[in-house]
This record gives sequence, structure tokens and C-alpha cells, in this order.
Amino acid sequence: MKRIDLDDLPPKLAQLLASVEEGEELLLVQNGGVAGRLTGGAPIAETPADPEEPTHERAAEVFENFRAAMEDDF
Repeated sequence: MKRIDLDDLPPKLAQLLASVEEGEELLLVQNGGVAGRLTGGAPIAETPADPEEPTHERAAEVFENFRAAMEDDF
């Protein structure tokens, strides 16, 4: 799947893409012809973080496991 980060686009274009409603179509036109077609979907619901384990602790655990694996291999 291809991905476009709206933060990397000019603000006007990012706002246009973000404002496409569910089921609404957006045509991508180049040289007077249709180059692509996007259909707006429902916003993706963010999954809540696990309240028992803060993100920084999980990141530290993953890094420690990676470091231990690298030390074992080399």
C-alpha cells in the first residue's frame, strides 16, 4: 500500500485531502486526464494504549531485547 504523509504536503493540498467525506470521490487530474481516483473512508479509530504499560517502558523493553539478541549473536 502506498502512503502519503499529509505533513509533507503543502497545507492547501493536505486540507483538501483531509476534508474528503466518507464515500466522497476525489479525482486526481494530470494534463486534463484522470490520473487517479480516491474515495473517502471513515476515519480510522485509534486504538487506546495499554494503560498498564506506558509507551516509554515498552520501548525500553523492546530495545533491551534487541540489544541482548545482538550481543548473543556477535
